[in-house]
Amino acid sequence: MVFSSLNFVLIFMPVFFACYYIVPDKWKNAVLLIGSLSFYLVGTLKTPYHFALFVLSIIVDFEVGVGIEKSQKHKKAILVSGILFHLIALSVFKYSDFVFSQLTPFIPKLSEIPSLGLPIGISFYTFQGISYIADVYRGKTKAEKSVLRYAVYIAMFEQLIAGPIVTYSRVKGSLKSRKINASAVLCGLGMFIFGLGLKVLLANPIGKLWSQTLAIGFESVSTPLAWMALFAYSFQIYFDFFGYSLMAVGLGKMLGFKLPKNFDHPYMSLTVTEFWRRWHITLGSWFREYVYIPLGGNRCSKARNLFNLLFVWLLTGIWHGAGYNFLLWGFILFLLIATEKYLTGKFLNSHPAIGHIYMILIIPLMWAVFAVSDMRELGILFTRLFPFFGTGALSVFKYDFLKYLKEYCLFFIVSILFSTRLPYKLLERIKNSVFVPILLLVIFSASIYCMYKGFDDPFLYFRF
Repeated sequence: MVFSSLNFVLIFMPVFFACYYIVPDKWKNAVLLIGSLSFYLVGTLKTPYHFALFVLSIIVDFEVGVGIEKSQKHKKAILVSGILFHLIALSVFKYSDFVFSQLTPFIPKLSEIPSLGLPIGISFYTFQGISYIADVYRGKTKAEKSVLRYAVYIAMFEQLIAGPIVTYSRVKGSLKSRKINASAVLCGLGMFIFGLGLKVLLANPIGKLWSQTLAIGFESVSTPLAWMALFAYSFQIYFDFFGYSLMAVGLGKMLGFKLPKNFDHPYMSLTVTEFWRRWHITLGSWFREYVYIPLGGNRCSKARNLFNLLFVWLLTGIWHGAGYNFLLWGFILFLLIATEKYLTGKFLNSHPAIGHIYMILIIPLMWAVFAVSDMRELGILFTRLFPFFGTGALSVFKYDFLKYLKEYCLFFIVSILFSTRLPYKLLERIKNSVFVPILLLVIFSASIYCMYKGFDDPFLYFRF
């Protein structure tokens, strides 16, 4: 079940929130846990061992946290065992298929091993579990004594399958007691509807251009169409994930939780470094807090700092998926960020016009490596993007882009506009006017219609 589905919007939400608001405060955690486990169970009906793994991970984290606090002598060993449990589970379920596929030519019998499938949200609940036991180990937070509260922290359906990544210390107070008022519920509902609109009415339609280009084949498109398709994918992944995050934060408000902001207009950045401070903020914070700083951060020699950056960005690439393109993507991000840190960053930040032009080119190229898993196809795409390195791509149906430009022009204009701060500043100014409820009703109605007609796609980040 996904947020942008009729089952979720018209069945799960009304039933769940009716129960949640009716019961006394002392039962709200129980209702939230039952609702969240039901939500996750629906997505794992065909693979019940995914559900069992999820429940097991909650139990392991809870026991590890309690064990660390009780046993000062063995707390490091307990911490390591908890982290190893998560890393082994993540490696087996997320990367074994890829490893076996690479080894099959040498060991044919590996092809007989059935695929385990990727458990929904495993990358996210793994990181939350590791952050919790690490914080208990460091004394940053006390171990949770209630298995119900800890299970709610991990299982909350609004952030379970695609974030934001929430640390336990951020929500521990709300797990014990939280106030729910009408204004917060209405604000959260408005955020949910707006995020739903970004996903269904903007990300999905403009993403069709990328899908159409894949169907045509990169070798058969012109350079202008290749760039158009790549910009379309760049907008699709942004509004897809931004829309989901808005929905998650909105649902959190409706439940009485304050979830962290996950995006801050990243396409307005002047550098790749700034981009990654604004994109998937909670993931960047997690890597900084639990990997980069423990490695030594930037309080070390230049060589060591470069190693730390390389390790973090390769790990970031691997976290997103199993494939050579993700490793390459992480390595390219390392090169760009290291270059900005020691050479070009100050210049780009002090010359905004040049910085924006630089990012207009870099952002879609980053997403090209991210999106295309086949290295041969990726190479063909780059010969189309830069025909002077290829074999005359300008002559391949050189006017094909005109057809798609006419079809997608409006979506590109709206996408560019909503990548800036302007519409959000305008909405903030008129948030108390009667226009906002009318706008939200229009967005909701249009979204429901599109979902009813089947104009919908799964969230891109569900794959990671």
